[in-house]
Amino acid sequence: MTFAERPEPAFDAAERPMLEGWLDYHRETLIAKCTGLTDAQLREASVPPSALTLLGLVQHLAEVERFWFREILAGEELPDLYSTEEDPDADFKVSETTTWAETEAVWRAEMTAARESAAAFGLDDFSQGLSSSGKPFNLRWIYTHMIEEYARHNGHADLVRERVDGATGA
Repeated sequence: MTFAERPEPAFDAAERPMLEGWLDYHRETLIAKCTGLTDAQLREASVPPSALTLLGLVQHLAEVERFWFREILAGEELPDLYSTEEDPDADFKVSETTTWAETEAVWRAEMTAARESAAAFGLDDFSQGLSSSGKPFNLRWIYTHMIEEYARHNGHADLVRERVDGATGA
């Protein structure tokens, strides 16, 4: 399988477009890793005993987008999408009825909401929500963390995708 080309982040952009470009690049990487697979393949666990799946990664990143951009940055009080107090890792878990269409729609909605939240802040502006130590984050930190979050999980997605159908790259 050949993966679709993703737009490269600009080599000479100012800081904010550079950060946004890299975040979008990593978002598109995860989309590429899921493209062309059936729902059953997207629910397929990588290597036992791990239950990690591509759909689980997408669910997790939808929840991460929601948490960092809406709850922490904008200070919105929202319920978790998948996780619960009883099962904080439920965002990684999928069932036989979990579909790409539904999961992708939620993820894309959270990415759109994240962009809208971020648009109201400058890079040096502090979040409305606080860290566990009671300190706010600036938007620059949140962008950098999200790039790291996606890059790490895209590495997982590389391995899961290769295990599912042998495809590598992107």
